[in-house]
Amino acid sequence: MSKNLSENICEEAAFERVYKKYSDDVHNFLYYKYGSEYNPRDKAQEAFIKLWDNCKQVTFAKAKSFLFTVANNLMLNEIKHQKVVLNYQKNKPTHYTNETPEFIMEQEQYLEKYKNVLASLKEEQRVAFLLNKVEGKKHSEIADMLGVTQKVVEYRIYAAFNILKKELENFKIK
Repeated sequence: MSKNLSENICEEAAFERVYKKYSDDVHNFLYYKYGSEYNPRDKAQEAFIKLWDNCKQVTFAKAKSFLFTVANNLMLNEIKHQKVVLNYQKNKPTHYTNETPEFIMEQEQYLEKYKNVLASLKEEQRVAFLLNKVEGKKHSEIADMLGVTQKVVEYRIYAAFNILKKELENFKIK
């Protein structure tokens, strides 16, 4: 089946193709940009619901842009809402393991430092780095998702990697 750019998103087959093609990308974009606290999977699903509700106004060619914009806005609205609630959600469950307390402490400290360094990166660097190194997206795919050139994506990943390498001891990535 060829992709017709004017194809009607309201048709179930066309919507299904859009969903299969972009659902993971929308989720991962939200996850890397905002973290898991704000339920990126739910927001991605809500974006697809909004696409379905507005299928007559959105062309097949504009579906990707619509989804990313709506998902990002949903996440921003959720963050605004959660600012009040976050203080009450910091209870961690107790974990029991066979590792020594020293090992667990070192692991937690390294993970915390890694998260802090990631958080200190510019948003553009963090998003590009995580999409490439964690998700395994190609530079061209990331450039398309973010609406920048491939060279810009390469620079952002390189800059993020250098900062991580500088700030974290023994930091290596495959």
